[in-house]
Formats: sequence, C-alpha cells, structure tokens
Amino acid sequence: MVIGATGQIGRAAVTALAGDGWEVTAVSRGGARDESWPAEVRTARADRADDAALSAAVGDGCEVLVDVVAYRPEHARQLVSLADRVGSAVVVSSISVYEDDKGRNFDTQGEPDGFPEYPVPLAEGQRTVTPGESSYSTRKAGLERELLAAGEQLPTTLLRAGAIHGPYCRTPRELYFVKRNLDGRTRRVLPFGGLSRFHPASVHNIAELIRLAAARPGSRALNAVDPDAPTVAEIAAAIDAVMGVETETVLLDGPPPAPTVGDTPWSVPVPVVCDMSAADRELGYQPVVARYADRLPETVAWIEGHLAGRDWREAYPKMFQAYGDLFDYAAEDAYLDSLGA
Repeated sequence: MVIGATGQIGRAAVTALAGDGWEVTAVSRGGARDESWPAEVRTARADRADDAALSAAVGDGCEVLVDVVAYRPEHARQLVSLADRVGSAVVVSSISVYEDDKGRNFDTQGEPDGFPEYPVPLAEGQRTVTPGESSYSTRKAGLERELLAAGEQLPTTLLRAGAIHGPYCRTPRELYFVKRNLDGRTRRVLPFGGLSRFHPASVHNIAELIRLAAARPGSRALNAVDPDAPTVAEIAAAIDAVMGVETETVLLDGPPPAPTVGDTPWSVPVPVVCDMSAADRELGYQPVVARYADRLPETVAWIEGHLAGRDWREAYPKMFQAYGDLFDYAAEDAYLDSLGA
C-alpha cells in the first residue's frame, strides 16, 4: 500500500513496486489513478488525517506500507497503531533533520553564523535536531524517533531525501531558472560564487530505494540522494541547455545582496552533500538516474506545462509560501544597474 500515491514520489513509487511484481494499492485523498500505472494497480480513497479512513484502506493488512506524506510524530503513531496488520513500512523523511556538531541546522541558518557546517559527505550517523513542534525539521525528527523506537512492532526504513526533483512537484526548485528563461531574463545573480551544493534527489532514485527497502524490511534511516551533487551554477547551466537559451551569470563572493536578489532555493554558504554508502550496504542500492541532468528535460517540461498561462503563484502556491517572491525583477535590475555604475 502506498499512501500519497498521486504525489510526486508516490507516482514513481507505485510504478517501481508494480514493476517488481507487488500487488499495489494506491491510496490518495481523491482515489485517482495515474495513466502510466499498470491496470492491475488498485486505488483507494483515504485522507491520511482520517484515522478511520486509513485503517479501512489497510483492511485486512498488507506486507509493506509506503508512506510518502508522513510529517509529524502523530503520523508515526498512526502507522504504529496499524502494526498488527502491516508487515513493515517505508517512510520518506528529509535530510533537514540533520544538525552539525555545534547544534546548527536548517532552522538556524538565518541567524548570524547560524548555517550548519556539515561533514562532506554527510552520513546517517550525524546527529539530528531535537524533536518538537517548532518546524518542519523538528516534526520530521519526531516522526523518525517514534518509528525507530517502534522497530520491533513495525520495522521501518526511513529515507532522508534531499532536494527532490522530477515531474509533479508542488515546490520545484528548478522553477527559479525555468521562469527566468521563459521571461527572457538574460542575466542572473548567484551568491557564494555559484558554488552552493544542496544535494538533489531524483524521484526515480527515491522510488528505487523504496522498491529495494520493501523487499528488505528493517529498522533504519538511510540517505536518499543522487550520485552527483552539482553546484547551483551547474544546475542553472543545465536548465539553460535544456531550454536552448544563453544567459550571463553575475557571481558574488558572499551571500545574496538582498532577500529577493540571487537567493535561489539551492543557495547555501557551505555544501550539503550526502553519503549513499549505507544504502548500498543495506539494500544493494544502485541509482537508476546517474546524473541530475539526465532527467532534467522531463522536469523542465512539467514546470513549463503547469505554468502555462498562469501566474506562478497560482500554479505553485506552496513555492510562494516556502520561498516568498523569487522573481522580484525590479530589485534585481536595480542591483545589476548599481554594479554597472
């Protein structure tokens, strides 16, 4: 059973599991079916916030429950309550649960000297934030802690995903460069020398990890990222190549000069690059997407199609909520003009 089956990761996970011979039930709030799924995939309607509906969807039980929309400790308790009817679980988490050895994390990055300095590569043994209700990261940490503590009742593989990319994303980081190209912006500003690296994770690689973990139950937390971690400048250039445009990049040594100038969704002062050796060791994992750029055309095409004829805030409201105004061209032009002066 896949909870959140019609989302970005869920669609790919259903396809991967069905292709591996599993009898898959795709659960979503609308009970919809993706046209790419095999005909034998069953669908069910349930809102994961409704305990009774989710319990009814599980029915007599399943061998593996995949949850791609678990965000809070209560979601962990909800899954554990079903343990007598579920063999094992695979739950998507986030690399945002990590903090560095000084207690700095993604929640402190806006404070002076607040951005974490993680080891490179970042392995699963790195400490994590204290669970709580203050942020996405602390809620995910609480989710993880409760599921790992319930390992004997419900063996769970937690997949700590990086910067997820692929079609059907509601907050695609690639929008930052795709929309600029569509709007004919020929110059862009990149802070930190364009060298920021925030490890991407293809939905297809995450789906492969889900497929492998389904067949190898265990209580564990594993990173879920791509083999490569391109810089933000390399990502921008790859998107330009897909769209057939040429742009000029203004590189800055330091941070963004203003909140709405150059602050891309990948812009971090130090690299966030994860180690994948544990997934290889635990699951025999080999990525199905070798390079970020390999599946970029489908991501760009999806963004362009979803954006067509609409204001970007209407097309991607969660992107606006998460990042604010990414396209303040007036502020950007004023800054670029000041450089020219």
